[in-house]
Amino acid sequence: MDSRDRLILALSALLRAERETRDALEAAIDAGLSREVLKAIVSDPVPAITQSDIAAAERFLAQGRQGQRRAA
Repeated sequence: MDSRDRLILALSALLRAERETRDALEAAIDAGLSREVLKAIVSDPVPAITQSDIAAAERFLAQGRQGQRRAA
């Protein structure tokens, strides 16, 4: 895995974490949770990279490489 692949993986994981945090916050607001719970959700650290993120990025990269080989 080269530096571009690691960058793509990190950015993908960051985007996924931000989306999950936003979705959790939206669900909490819809449920009418207290201010303290909402603050805890917003401040809770989300793991930057999970095993599923790594696996998804590796599958994505493998598909891209296969497409490049076919085009050549």
